[in-house]
Amino acid sequence: MKFKSLLAKPFASIVSAKLRKEMHRAVEDQEAIWQELVKTGKKTEFGKDHHYDDIRNYDDFIKAVPIRDYELFKPYIEKIKEGKHNILWTGQPIYLAKTSGTTSGIKYIPISKDSISNHMDTARNALLNYMSETGRTDFADRKMIFLSGSPELERVGGIPTGRLSGIVNHHVPSYLRTNQLPSYQTNCIEDWETKLAAIVEETYHQDMSLISGIPPWMQMYFDRLIEKSGGKLIKDIFKNLEVIVYGGVNFEPYRAKLMASIGKPIATIETYPASEGFFAFQDTQEHQGLLLNTNSGIFYEFIPANEIFNENPTRISLKDVQVGVNYALIINNNAGLWGYNIGDTVKFLSTNPYRIAVTGRIKHFISAFGEHVIGEEVEYSLMKAAREEGVHITEFTVAPRVQVDGELPYHEWFVEFENAPANLADFARKVDENMRGKNIYYDDLLTGNILQPLKIRPVRRQGFIEYMKSIGKLGGQNKVPRLSNDRKLADELEAYVVR
Repeated sequence: MKFKSLLAKPFASIVSAKLRKEMHRAVEDQEAIWQELVKTGKKTEFGKDHHYDDIRNYDDFIKAVPIRDYELFKPYIEKIKEGKHNILWTGQPIYLAKTSGTTSGIKYIPISKDSISNHMDTARNALLNYMSETGRTDFADRKMIFLSGSPELERVGGIPTGRLSGIVNHHVPSYLRTNQLPSYQTNCIEDWETKLAAIVEETYHQDMSLISGIPPWMQMYFDRLIEKSGGKLIKDIFKNLEVIVYGGVNFEPYRAKLMASIGKPIATIETYPASEGFFAFQDTQEHQGLLLNTNSGIFYEFIPANEIFNENPTRISLKDVQVGVNYALIINNNAGLWGYNIGDTVKFLSTNPYRIAVTGRIKHFISAFGEHVIGEEVEYSLMKAAREEGVHITEFTVAPRVQVDGELPYHEWFVEFENAPANLADFARKVDENMRGKNIYYDDLLTGNILQPLKIRPVRRQGFIEYMKSIGKLGGQNKVPRLSNDRKLADELEAYVVR
C-alpha cells in the first residue's frame, strides 16, 4: 500500500462516520442552517428588501421570500456584476459560475467564500465514503482524470468568472495534483474536439484508476481511446481502472454502451452537482438513490412538481416530504440564492435516510395533449425495451408531432442506436407499451384515439455529436434535452435522420 492510500483509509473512516451521524439529524441540521442563512441575510440588500428583520419562523419566510428563477434574480446579479457589495450575501462573491440558460442566456451564479466548501468537500466526501464502504483505497495512488471545462477565468465586476468545473479545478487539494489529469494546459483548450484529442494523447499510457465526467462525453473519450488502440477495450488500456464518477444526466441510457466499451463491470459513483450547489451523491453501492447533502450551507424547499406554475404552490421543508412524490427543488444557500428554483425535479426514495433520485427538468416535458410526460418516464420506457432486445442506445430525445396530414398526432422519438433493433417497428411498439404502463394520461390518450402510438426516427451514427457541434455546444457540461414540448430541436435533428 502506498502513501496516499495509506493516509486515505483513516480519513475515509472519519468522513463516513460523520455522514452516518448527519443522516439521522438531517431535519435538525436543516433548521439550524435556515436560521443562520436568515441571520446573515438580514445584512444584505436582498434581506432588507424582503424584511428579513420581521422573519420569525418558516411560515414568515415563505410569505417574505417568493420563489424565483434566474430572470427574477437578474437585477441583483447585475449589481454584483457592477462590483457592489452586500447584495445577496455579505461582501462580494469570490467567483461567478457562468452557465448557459435556455431562456436567460448566460447565467452568473454567485459562489461565496462560505459556499465554496460545499462544492469541494462534497466531491471529496463522495470519494472517501466510497473508500470507507468498499475498503478500496488503491486508486488514490494512481492517475485520475476529470473531464471538465477550462480553468481559465475572466473577470466580471472584478470577480473571477468561469465554468464551475473550471473554478473547482483551482481548489483541487495539493496532494491530488500529482494524480490529476489532464494537464492544466490541456484543460485550457476551448475547442472540445482539439481538447479531447490532447486528452487522449496525455492519458493513453497512464495508469488510470478513476474517470469523472458526464456520460456522453465520457463515451466520446472511450471511443477515441479504443480507436487509438486499434480496437482494445478500456480494461485493456487502463488495467487498474476501478471507478467512474458521473453526474449531470441520468446514467442508465448510457450504462450499457459505456460498460461494453470498458469490457468489465466497474463501480460507479453518481453525483448531483450544479453551479448553485452540490446537492447529493451516491453514499452506498448497496442502495439506489443519492444522499441529500443536508449539512452543507443549503436549506432545501420542495414544491409538488404539478404545482410549480401555480400562483401559490404548496411549499414545504425537508421534514414534510413524502416518498415517491415528484418535487421541484428550491434552494436557499450561503452564497445568497433565496427561494431559487433550479429547474430540476426530484423524488425521495427514502426518508431515513433522505435519499433522492433526479427525475428531470421542469422545462423538459411533453404535454401537448395533457399527457404530462416527464424525463424519468421516457428513459425508463426506452431502456427497458433496449435491455430486453439487447440494444445499446447512444443518445435520444422526444418531441410531439402535433400537425400530421390525414393521421393522428404522436410522440416522435429521435434515437441514435449503437446497434439497431432487428425490427424497429416491434421495438417501437415495446417502448410504447412501456410508456402506456408508466403514464396513465398517455395511455388514456391512445385509448381515446387522441394520439397514435409513438414513432422512432433513427439518427445516423455521430448524429447527435454533429448536431451539438453545429450549435456550438459540443463537450463540457452541455447535454441534449430528453424532452421538448415544441418542435425546435426535433426540426433541427431532421437533417441527421437515417433516410
